[in-house]
Amino acid sequence: MACGHVGCCDSSPHQHATKHFQQTGHPVMRSAEPGESWRWCYIDHRVG
Repeated sequence: MACGHVGCCDSSPHQHATKHFQQTGHPVMRSAEPGESWRWCYIDHRVG
């Protein structure tokens, strides 16, 4: 992951991470919450 864009996930009202994927095609996002280390792949619809 090299983009560095920070956007809220789908549980947030504006879903900025999903909009970023739709606009750029960047397929993976990761949580920035303290103590969390999960990632989401928009293409495979999987948590990693």
